[in-house]
Amino acid sequence: MGPLVPDIIGNELNLVVALLIGIAFGFILEQAGFSTSKKLVGLFYGYDFTVLRVFFTAGITAMIGVIAFGHFGLLDLNLIFVNPTYIGSAVVGGLIMGLGFILGGFCPGTSVCAAATGKIDAMIFIAGSFLGVFIFAEGYIYLEDFYKSGFWGYPHMFETLGMSQSAFAVVMTVFAVLAFIVTTMIEKKVNKISDPNYYSPKRYLGIALATIFISFTAFLMPERQSDILSRASDKNVLNTFHPEKMTVDEFAFRIIDGDRKLNIVDLRSKEDFTQMSLPNSVNMNYENLFGKDAAKTFSKKNASYVIIANTEDEETKAAYIAREIGYENVYVLSDGMNGFRDNVINFKAPQNIGTRHESDLYKFREKASILIPEIIKENKNKGVQENKESKRALGGC
Repeated sequence: MGPLVPDIIGNELNLVVALLIGIAFGFILEQAGFSTSKKLVGLFYGYDFTVLRVFFTAGITAMIGVIAFGHFGLLDLNLIFVNPTYIGSAVVGGLIMGLGFILGGFCPGTSVCAAATGKIDAMIFIAGSFLGVFIFAEGYIYLEDFYKSGFWGYPHMFETLGMSQSAFAVVMTVFAVLAFIVTTMIEKKVNKISDPNYYSPKRYLGIALATIFISFTAFLMPERQSDILSRASDKNVLNTFHPEKMTVDEFAFRIIDGDRKLNIVDLRSKEDFTQMSLPNSVNMNYENLFGKDAAKTFSKKNASYVIIANTEDEETKAAYIAREIGYENVYVLSDGMNGFRDNVINFKAPQNIGTRHESDLYKFREKASILIPEIIKENKNKGVQENKESKRALGGC
């Protein structure tokens, strides 16, 4: 359900929507002829390439859609589950899958669709699938070493090929269009179709050019997180960015006053955060700012958010990211936590005090240097609020 769950569609309604989508998906499969084994195995015999075109179209549509959702911040690409690659078992499993597809005329999804229409061969195919699953599960203890051999991690194709996500989208789309054209020509020759309307060069050329043109929009939609992080690391960009600042004295006063509208986003290491955590603070890193947990943190009404790190430069980078994401009322702590320690927590009044303002300021800092360590100690005893990493959603077929 992509970006819709749980922000727009609740977990309970999600099951209902998933059921409706599943019914619609099965209906489309059946109408496309995927419940007929002859149409499915036509791919291997060269007389019907509907399966190839449908799966290629689905893949290209999903690819452009994911890029668009990621660019506009509707989908956290870090949470998309990527199946681990074990090359040995993947090759053997692919061969078994392909052989079963040819002999049985179905894949797991289409067999269920066909069985729902009453096809007995599909029901037998499903029974065989369950038998295969049972044999594998019972024999896993003997197959585990081979199953986990050749681990390649969790690769993305564009990273493996050493190209950008946008470039891979265009290459994949061009490859798909060429595959459509070539397979249509093969179908025409194998089935001896003489109807000129079946393969109209002008019509296919127009569709091909339109499809390739749409794929080029991927270059206009760079992966949002990588794009923002790249700009946030550019010193020239940060030199033109001037976030609102909160002085160490105002920051100290609001902590002592127990201001509940003050929300602290702490970018320091987990060790530093654990040793000295401030009330109403959450520990994050730059990548966490793009997650759903950060969105909840920055969504409170009438609240102000102070980003703290050891240095003000680190805070400025995070504030730039927060602004690009769309968060408001974000401040950085002047001089960072290093300055806060020197001027407040470890404050020592100078011997020579000039103006009345300086006298009042130094009195406040002396008081704060006593109270804030006590507040930090009390907050530590309550337990610190660390940012919880969002988990990847498991899925796939």
